[in-house]
Amino acid sequence: MSEPKTAPDAEALKPNNFLRAIIERDLEQGYGGERRFGAGPGDAPHHAAGPLDPARLRTRFPPEPNGYLHIGHAKSICLNFGLARDYGGECHLRFDDTNPEKEEQEYVDAIQEMVAWLGWSWQAPAAHGERSNLYYASNYFDVMYRAAEYLIEQGLAYVDEQTPEEMRANRGDFSTPGTNSPFRDRSPAEHLARFREMRDGVHPDGAMVLRAKIDMASPNINMRDPALYRIRRATHHNTGDKWCIYPMYTFAHPIEDALERITHSICTLEFEDQRPFYDWLLEHLAQGGLVARPLPHQYEFGRLNLSYVVTSKRKLRQLVEEGHVNGWDDPRMPTLVGMRRRGYTPESIRAMVESTGVTKQNAWIDYSVLDGCLRADLEGKAARAMAVIDPVKLKLSNFAEIFGSLDHREPCSAPAHPHLPELGQRAFSLGPELWIEREDFMEVPSKGYHRLYPGNKARLKAGYVIECTGCEKNEAGEITAVLATLVPDTKSGTPGADAVKVKGVITWVAVHEAVQAELRLYDRLFTEAQPDAGGRDFLEVINPASKRVVTGYLEPSLAAAPADVKVQFERHGYFVADRVDHRSDKPVFNKITGLRDGWGK
Repeated sequence: MSEPKTAPDAEALKPNNFLRAIIERDLEQGYGGERRFGAGPGDAPHHAAGPLDPARLRTRFPPEPNGYLHIGHAKSICLNFGLARDYGGECHLRFDDTNPEKEEQEYVDAIQEMVAWLGWSWQAPAAHGERSNLYYASNYFDVMYRAAEYLIEQGLAYVDEQTPEEMRANRGDFSTPGTNSPFRDRSPAEHLARFREMRDGVHPDGAMVLRAKIDMASPNINMRDPALYRIRRATHHNTGDKWCIYPMYTFAHPIEDALERITHSICTLEFEDQRPFYDWLLEHLAQGGLVARPLPHQYEFGRLNLSYVVTSKRKLRQLVEEGHVNGWDDPRMPTLVGMRRRGYTPESIRAMVESTGVTKQNAWIDYSVLDGCLRADLEGKAARAMAVIDPVKLKLSNFAEIFGSLDHREPCSAPAHPHLPELGQRAFSLGPELWIEREDFMEVPSKGYHRLYPGNKARLKAGYVIECTGCEKNEAGEITAVLATLVPDTKSGTPGADAVKVKGVITWVAVHEAVQAELRLYDRLFTEAQPDAGGRDFLEVINPASKRVVTGYLEPSLAAAPADVKVQFERHGYFVADRVDHRSDKPVFNKITGLRDGWGK
C-alpha cells in the first residue's frame, strides 16, 4: 500500500507530561548529539560509517502482526509519532515479527492501513532524506544470531536442556531464589556447539533453549537467566523456512531498538520489570562492538483502558470466532477497523488520547470521553438531515384543500449545516402523507408533553404548523396513523409563519420521497464498565441490545450519500453510511453515537 504523506498539524500548545520533560532534558543536555545513522538499521560499524543523524530523536511503534490494532494501541501510536513530530525526530513503524506461528501478512497490511488512517506517517521528512522508516524485526535475525553467539563466547549465555517443567520449578518465586541449571556451567565451546546444533535443526522443538547467564537469585525474576532463543519449526511470513530457531521478544526488542538507533524506547508499564535486562543486554553488546552508543533508553507509561470494552487479543478473537460479533471490523469491536466502520474519526481518537494525558499509572477512561471527542469533531462538519427511525404515518386531511390537489408537492428547505452556509441548502417537499416518529404522538399526553395529541398544535420542522385531530387504529388497538390538519400561512421562513405559537417541533420525511434505509442502532458491547474484572467471564455481560436493526426513512438529500459519509440525524445522533454494505439502491447507516451521553450518571 502507499504510505501516507502527511501527519497531523502540531497544535500550538503542547500538554506537558513526564515524557516530554525527559525528552526536553535530554535535548538540552545534548544527548545523542554525535549520534550517527547509517541510512537504515545496522550494527555499530554500519552506523559509524554513516553521517550525523538528522533526527533529533527516534521513537518507534513496534506492533506484533498477530492481530488487529485496537483502541489501546492508539495511545502508543499517537504518543510515539507525536513526540517525534513535535521534537524534530522520526518515528519508525516496526513489525515485531519474531513469533512465526501467530503472524500473518493480513495483519501486517491492516496495521499499516490503520496507522495511516490515524493520520501518521513513517516516512522521514524531506530534510532528513525522505527515507521510509518501515522495518521488520525478522530482517535482523542474522544480527541477533551473531549477538547470541557473542554472549555464549563471553560466558554470558548457555544452552539449557532442562524440560520446561524443570525450568519452571527451578526458577523459584518471589520468596524463593531460583536454582542453577545443571547445564549452566558447561564451557562456552560446548554451549556454542549445542547452539549451532539448534540452528541446524539437529534437535526437536522444545528440546532446549538458549538462556542468558545472569543471576538465578535475583529479586527480579526477569533477571533469573531469561530465555533468549527457542527451537520452533514454523514457516515465517517474511523469512520462510530459513530459520528453525527464533529469538524471544525480550532478547529481540532491545537489539531492534539499538539497530534502528532508537533514542527513547517508550513502552507500557508491564515492561518496567524488563528494563534491567534491556539495559544489561545492550551494555554487553555495546562492549563487544555489536551495537552503537549512545544506547536507547526505555521509559514506561500507563496503559489506556477504555470502559465497556475488552482489548485482550485472545478475548477479541474469541468474540469473532464464536460469532458474538460479525468479524474484526464489527462496529461494536474496539479494533480500529471496527471503530472506523462504526464512524469514529481519526481526529476524535487523537483528541481522546491527547485529553487523557500521559502518566506512570494505568488508568480507566470512561467511554463517554471518546464519544464527547467525536461529537466535538462532528458537530462542526457533519451535515444535518431528518430521519425517522420508528415510523408511523401522519395523514394531513386538509392537504388538497390547502394546495388544490393531493398531487401537489410543496417545496421546503433547510441548511445543510446551521453554521456552515457554504454547504448550502438541502431540499425536500411536503405531501399529504408523512413519516413521523411514533413517540411524537400520544393519545393521552403525559405532563409536559408538547408534541402531537388530539387538539394540540406542533410544527413540522422547516415546514408548517399542524393540529392533531386524532389517530387510526387496527383491530388490535395499535395506532396505524396519526391524523392532523395543516394550519395555513405558517410555512417556515415565510411572513407571518410565527403568528401561531407552538411549543413542540417534530421531524418528518414525506412518504412520496422518503429514502428507505437499513439502520443499525449500535450500543456498547458490554453492560459492565470492566467486563472481565476479577476474572469474570466477559461473555456473561455482553449487552443483548448492542445491535438493533430497523427500517427507517431518510430525507431525499441522502439518496446519493456515498459510503463512509457521516451525518447528524436531527434529534437522533450521528450516523455513518456503512463502508462495507451501503449501496445507493440499498442504503445502510450505522449509529455512531447519540447527541448526548445516553449512559447517564
